[in-house]
Amino acid sequence: MKKTYKLVDLDCANCAAKMERAIAELPEVKAVSVSFLKQKMSVELDDESIRDEVMDKIVKLIAKVEPDCELILK
Repeated sequence: MKKTYKLVDLDCANCAAKMERAIAELPEVKAVSVSFLKQKMSVELDDESIRDEVMDKIVKLIAKVEPDCELILK
């Protein structure tokens, strides 16, 4: 199942690309797309039952690339 999340304070397209590459390397992630223009991230997981665990990893990766960026998990 694919889910889309809002990103707040994503500053540049380069940071969006870095986030996308880092998240795509997670083995649980089937597909990911980070859009600087839309300030959104779409992610598809192999196993939906571990969504919370994977989202925690994704939040940490985003903070590493862009400390001021926040992922809205609603």
